[in-house]
Amino acid sequence: MARLTHLSRSIAGKSAIVTGAASGMGRATAHLFADEGATVAVVDVGHDRVQAVVEEITAAGGTAHGWVCDVADPEAIHRLVDDVVERSGGIDIVVNNAGISLIGGVTTPDEEFEAGWRRTLDVNLTAHVRMVRASLAHLQRASTGGRVVNIASTEGIIATGGIAAYTAAKHGVIGLTKSLAVELGRTGITVNCVCPGPINTAMTAAIPDEAKDAYAKRRVPLRRYGDPEEVAHMTLSLVLPAASFVNGAVVVVDGGMTIRHT
Repeated sequence: MARLTHLSRSIAGKSAIVTGAASGMGRATAHLFADEGATVAVVDVGHDRVQAVVEEITAAGGTAHGWVCDVADPEAIHRLVDDVVERSGGIDIVVNNAGISLIGGVTTPDEEFEAGWRRTLDVNLTAHVRMVRASLAHLQRASTGGRVVNIASTEGIIATGGIAAYTAAKHGVIGLTKSLAVELGRTGITVNCVCPGPINTAMTAAIPDEAKDAYAKRRVPLRRYGDPEEVAHMTLSLVLPAASFVNGAVVVVDGGMTIRHT
């Protein structure tokens, strides 16, 4: 009997860029995409960490190449895109995952606040649109439609005091996602956003385990922090050829944290 379905759930043969891929959710996404048959551009700022992820993927039978790139540098983004296309033949998927969180609120000294604000927005927001713009012509040529996934945060939905730039940037990522989804939809490119909640990554590593446990039991219905791979699987779902009618979505992966009232 012939299959009733005709939309593919495979990214085998696709070329994907994943920024911030040397650790945490980016590393998990790079591994998962490679497991699913994609050629992955592992992008981050540290050579040794990038190379380590490439070697892990290669040892597991996947295909990955590494690039050291500060996504806050627009020229570096253009060089990256050119290099990826030269090596992989095109770009089908862009995952804007790179991010930083710097402490800074209304009482932070001016010089420190201004520097942190500029750096945070450059990495967490401006780099996203620059990466899409640099990759646009290649995404438009993707055989089953280009895919962009921006990794925001539940800080784009709710807020924590004292990290003004991070919270503002993540709210901006959600708005950027929606704007690009409207603008690029006519070209067959989908743009979606994932908002992770409390996840065990390098960004949360300094939090003591007992504090994480107490917070999760108080705020998260699933009563735990998430694993980076759990976020990566949602990202994978959004880049599948079968996800061709999902556009402008803001998907929360937080164990139910943001819906909990009491």
